[in-house]
Amino acid sequence: MRVGALAAARGYRVESLESVGSTNDVAMQRARAGEQGGLWIVAREQTGGRGRLGRVWTSPPGNLHASLLLIDPAPAARAAQLGFVTGVALVNALEAVCGPGAGIALKWPNDALLGGSKLSGVLLEATTTPEGRFACVIGIGVNCVAHPDGLPYPATNLLAHGFSIAREALFEALADAMAAKIDVWASGAGFTAVRSAWLERAAGLGAPIEVVAGERRLSGVFQTIDRDGRLVLATLSGDMAVDAGDVLLPALAPSRIDGGQGIN
Repeated sequence: MRVGALAAARGYRVESLESVGSTNDVAMQRARAGEQGGLWIVAREQTGGRGRLGRVWTSPPGNLHASLLLIDPAPAARAAQLGFVTGVALVNALEAVCGPGAGIALKWPNDALLGGSKLSGVLLEATTTPEGRFACVIGIGVNCVAHPDGLPYPATNLLAHGFSIAREALFEALADAMAAKIDVWASGAGFTAVRSAWLERAAGLGAPIEVVAGERRLSGVFQTIDRDGRLVLATLSGDMAVDAGDVLLPALAPSRIDGGQGIN
């Protein structure tokens, strides 16, 4: 496993492991042990992959399980923007290996969709280094050869759509794409450009959607994302900015979202 040429030139490194509970957990351990960042943790499989809200992320061999550790990438208040940076970079990487006509879209905030089904997920976590510095871990899972069934929303994998992509090739492209987009983001100063790139790939933009936010189920038209990355929903009572939630698109219309595959 290796990073691409651009990532290597920027000083990014990779540690390849056989089997771990969670690549995010390993990256967090490295941060607490004094690792200075720019380090990818990639595993052949995860035995305890997890996602947002404690959901399980199925992590068999052949799929990509990777986490990037960054130290002081930006003030903590801007760190959530890295989810959008990652979403755009992931689309760029997937198009680099699958071709620009693959039809990959982004579901807010950073899930990649292929054929209207969930292909990947991202999980951001943070910790503090022994020196008191801010450490951010970006976990990325991509279904290359397999995906779980029986979920409350459809999932898919690259191979099912005719893309026979080795996880090594995808990771190399992803490492380069992340290095490039982190440069563009510039610790938050370039979020406007990242936001524009994200909106170009947004699934459901300008269409009716639903957002499950805790106990609330919100309906409206997906207008945009604001400068903080919040989803702006046009409702009967006016525009509403949503900080967090599960987006339900017409093609992703489960009766509920309370389990199953989460994000890495």
